[in-house]
Amino acid sequence: MAERIPLTDEDVAILHLESPTVAGHTCKVVVIGEGEVEFAEFFSAFSDRIEAVPELRRKLVEEDGSFFWIEDESFALEDHLSEAEGGRELSTDELDRFTTEAFSDRLDRKRPLWKLDFARLKEGGRALVWRIHHSLADGSTAMRFAKEVLWDPSVREEGGPSAAGTPAPPTPAEIEKREHHRRTNLAGLFERELSHSHGPSPFDGQIGHERAIAFATVSLSSLHDSAKTLADATLNDSVLSIIAASFRHWMELEHADVIGDLRARVPVSLHRDGEDVGNRDSFFSVPLHLDEPDPVERLKLIRAETWERKTDHDAEDLDELTRSLGRVSGRLRHLIEKAEESPRAFAVSISNVKGPREAVSVLGAPVQTVYSIAEIGEHHALRIAVISAGDRLGFSFCADPNLIKDVSEMAEGVELEASRLEELAGEA
Repeated sequence: MAERIPLTDEDVAILHLESPTVAGHTCKVVVIGEGEVEFAEFFSAFSDRIEAVPELRRKLVEEDGSFFWIEDESFALEDHLSEAEGGRELSTDELDRFTTEAFSDRLDRKRPLWKLDFARLKEGGRALVWRIHHSLADGSTAMRFAKEVLWDPSVREEGGPSAAGTPAPPTPAEIEKREHHRRTNLAGLFERELSHSHGPSPFDGQIGHERAIAFATVSLSSLHDSAKTLADATLNDSVLSIIAASFRHWMELEHADVIGDLRARVPVSLHRDGEDVGNRDSFFSVPLHLDEPDPVERLKLIRAETWERKTDHDAEDLDELTRSLGRVSGRLRHLIEKAEESPRAFAVSISNVKGPREAVSVLGAPVQTVYSIAEIGEHHALRIAVISAGDRLGFSFCADPNLIKDVSEMAEGVELEASRLEELAGEA
């Protein structure tokens, strides 16, 4: 009998999120520069490398209400790897449409839960549209997969990309210090993480199955340096700040009220080196201070918010609290999770995953940008995912077009605000 690998609680919870209106997968779009990469060559290389990622050959099975991964004895790579649109060249708009349609489709649960489409681009180069079910891999795990099967060997053999969040295991002294902090800081934790916005979320609504996707790209080094110069802030702080500015821009265009305490959920990877799990993360939540028109002051406010949550280990404490409540009372855990998912607790989720630090290539062709598309959820009709690749940050906006109009305006706002911060830093 084939080995059965039980899904973790996190994996099962994500599996149950899938519904007629919610796709359960994420999507990585890898844009490759001009080169001589052809589908047959790519297929052959992928076939040679897939043994390094046994997860990609496992399918989902259910027995007596429990879920397991087992080796798919009938696995055939051609069921998962194919040429987009029969191999014809796609324009940028056609690639966007293809990606949106592919993202809206469902993966076949009778086979391993992933599919990759190889697209030829009219402007030159190639694009890889890789859908992976979220129960199989979160952002950090997907980047580990990419390191093994996509990037050229020189990168893979030298250690490759550093996935977001791979802290060393805490020492006994650190564990005791955190436990003491956790016992004395519960009030602050609940105030920060479970408080609600005063106004309704502009992204709250009953979602359908249609999706609109928009992309933006900014220079990682320029944004990092601008944030440091202007507010001694981090790259992650500046990502939140320029997204907040894009929301202001969008709301003004839509003639909507600007909600000053609109809250964003920021997933935090809790993966540790050597862990072989698909999903391991928590989160913290921050108000984005949309009512502050000055970009530098807004950046400073967001820096203060994130610094407090990081210093107090909110993400780790929330993870431990939820697990502890689950061991004591399933009902209590359900109540906490319900409060956490309220559209007043957070309006939008903004994830940021570290991809490869250095420039990478696929069969000799340079990777220009990587985008990561994350699925929306009930009463959260917008989701933003950010991922790095070398010196480029790729922003992906995914929305229900019947609830969120002109999501491309948000993406344009991100690029405009990044340029604005760079100009202000140059003047400082």
